[in-house]
Amino acid sequence: MAFAGRWETESQEGYDDFCKIVGIPADIIEKGRDYKLITEVTQDGNDFSWTQVYPTNARVTNKFTVGKECDMETIGGKKFKATVHMEAGKLNVTFPNYHQVTEISGGKLIETSKAGSVVLKRTSKKL
Repeated sequence: MAFAGRWETESQEGYDDFCKIVGIPADIIEKGRDYKLITEVTQDGNDFSWTQVYPTNARVTNKFTVGKECDMETIGGKKFKATVHMEAGKLNVTFPNYHQVTEISGGKLIETSKAGSVVLKRTSKKL
């Protein structure tokens, strides 16, 4: 249950380069650069509900069970199938054009997304 709770972005590294490589429009990148993304997670064993609230108050919720294929959606509305895996306490999932590893480290939610050689590292504090 380590992931459960409300989290707010504290810092992010590689934001602009990552957003550009995954095709996010420049005006959206600008709006989101200093935004404190809110992530809301509920966890019941291997069942998760993961909601992210974006600068425009857009909300994307993905529900998944670790190890089972599920339907997911990106902030851009692209729907895809994915399987979230848990390895050494870290959640791993492959989105259409990047791979993400999420973990709890030092009481922080750390999301590391990689597209090719470009990495976005977002660190969030628990609210």
